[in-house]
Amino acid sequence: MSLTVPSSVSPAKAHILSKHDDDVVIVSAVRTAITKARKGGFKDTSPDLLLSHVLRAVYAKPGLDPSLIEDISVGNVLPDRGGASAARMASLHAGIPITTSVNSVNRQCSSGLTSVNHIASLIKIGQIDIGIGAGVESMTNGFGKQYSESEFSAEILENQFARDCLIPMGITSENVSHDFGLSRHELDVFAAASFQKAAAAQRSGKFFSEILPVKAKVIDPKTRQVKEVLVDYDDGVREGVTVESLSKLKPAFTKNGSTHAGNASQVSDGAAAVLLARRSVAVKLGLPILGKFVAAATVGVPPRIMGVGPAYAIPKVSLVLIELSFFLEREVLSIPQVLKQTGLVPSDIDFFEINEAFASQALYSIRNLGVPSEKVNVHGGAIAIGHPLGCTGSRQIVTGLNIARQYGARVFITSMCIGSGMGMAAIFVSEQ
Repeated sequence: MSLTVPSSVSPAKAHILSKHDDDVVIVSAVRTAITKARKGGFKDTSPDLLLSHVLRAVYAKPGLDPSLIEDISVGNVLPDRGGASAARMASLHAGIPITTSVNSVNRQCSSGLTSVNHIASLIKIGQIDIGIGAGVESMTNGFGKQYSESEFSAEILENQFARDCLIPMGITSENVSHDFGLSRHELDVFAAASFQKAAAAQRSGKFFSEILPVKAKVIDPKTRQVKEVLVDYDDGVREGVTVESLSKLKPAFTKNGSTHAGNASQVSDGAAAVLLARRSVAVKLGLPILGKFVAAATVGVPPRIMGVGPAYAIPKVSLVLIELSFFLEREVLSIPQVLKQTGLVPSDIDFFEINEAFASQALYSIRNLGVPSEKVNVHGGAIAIGHPLGCTGSRQIVTGLNIARQYGARVFITSMCIGSGMGMAAIFVSEQ
C-alpha cells in the first residue's frame, strides 16, 4: 500500500501546520502488539500490567523525568478491578511517582482518544504542562457480559432511543447495511482489503517502530505449563484473506445478514500511550516533538445505527478546528457542504484512521465523507489488526504518527463510532 501526499497546501491546511508556543505537542507514542483475546500472546496478562508497560515506555523513550508528568488519563471499557484504582497501580508500578494523579474514562470505543483529548484540554487551559493519555483493554478478561432490559428502569425504557442503546452491536451493523443499502459483497471487499493492507504492512516491517515488544507469560490450556514469550507483532493479522474466502463465512447475527466474523473487528487485548506537553515546555526540556494535537469533537447519532458516528464526528471536528460559532445540524447538512463551510476539503487531510468496528459502518462513513479509499487505514484497520475497546483510540494515534513518518504525510484524522450511538474524531499534525 502506498500513500500519495499532495505538495500543494491550502490556506486552511497552512493554518493547521503553523507552530505556536502554546500548542499541545506529542512527545512520545507507543503501543503494545494487539493480540487475539483468549488465544493470543496477552491472554494471560492482566490489563494493569499491559498498561504499566506502555506508561513506562512512553516517558522512558524520550528520556523524560517521570516526576514532571502531572496527570494521566486512561481509557478502559471493561474495568474488572476498580477502574481508576488499577490505572493508578499501573502508573506506580511503571515508576511514575505518587505525586502524579490518574483517572480512568469510559466512552466505549473512543475511550483511548477521550483520554488523550482530556490531557490535551488540561494543557490547553494551563492546568498542567505534561501528561499522558492512554488506553488499555483485556477483552480476554471481562468481554461478553450481556445485559437484559430487566436490569434497567422500565421508565427509562419507555424512551425508544434509550431502549435502542441495548441493541447488540452486531444488529446495529445489520441496521446500517439495511438502511443504507450496503451488500454483503461490498462489506467483504472492504474487509479483504483491510486484511491485505495489514498483512503487507506486517510483512514489510511497517509496524515495527510503533510496537513495544513485551515479554509475557502464557499458560498452556492443556498442560497448564507457563512459558515466557516475546509479544512483538499483531497476531490477528492474516495472510491470504480474499473476498472469496470471506464469502464462505456464515452471518453472525441474523440468518440472512451481511455481518460475520471476517468483516467485523476482532476481539483483542492491548495497550497504548501518548505523552503530551505544551510546546514551549517540550522545547525548554529538549524533548523530541513527533507532532501536535489540533482538535477533537464528539457527536451523538441514533443508537440503532451507532456505527455511523465517524460520518458526523469528522466534519464536526473540522468546525471546532476553525472555531466557527454555529452548531452542526447532523441530519441536514451533508459532509461535503460542511467541509466547504469550514474552508477544508478532503484533500487537506493526508489520510484517515477510521476504526473498523464493522465493515458496514466504516464503509458507510468513508462513502459519506467522500474520501478516496487509498487515504483510509493505510496499513489496515481493526478488522485485520483487532479492536481492544479502550485501547483503540490511543492506538490509532500511534499508528497514525508512524504512517505519517513513513510516507511524509502531515495532517491526519482519527475517528471511531461509539456504542450506544456516538462518534468521535480528532485532527493531528505530524512534525517528523
